[in-house]
Amino acid sequence: MGYARAVVDGDRVHVSGTAGFDYTTMTISENVVEQAEQCLRTIEAALAEAGCGFADVVRVRYLLPDRADFEPCWPIPRRRFGDVRPAAMMMECGLADPRMKIEIEVDARRPGV
Repeated sequence: MGYARAVVDGDRVHVSGTAGFDYTTMTISENVVEQAEQCLRTIEAALAEAGCGFADVVRVRYLLPDRADFEPCWPIPRRRFGDVRPAAMMMECGLADPRMKIEIEVDARRPGV
């Protein structure tokens, strides 16, 4: 299937749903909080490559198979988005791999474009 980590469209950056895999080693923690941290490290790298960062995020989507796992993760996105306050949503749904406990997707606006 066709896939890109992120797509730049003018002043917009759309980062695909990002799971907690460490894509350099293709490993994934069993801990949802560690997965959330890894998701955001991967997203941060994609945003940087597109010329922006967490401060430019306008929308974030959190997808979890078990909504009870969301609350322990709150401090993780709060550190990145607490001052930014993007539009956000959380959805409980099945993910592509049973090892995945969270997937995060963001949209950002590139500064100065």
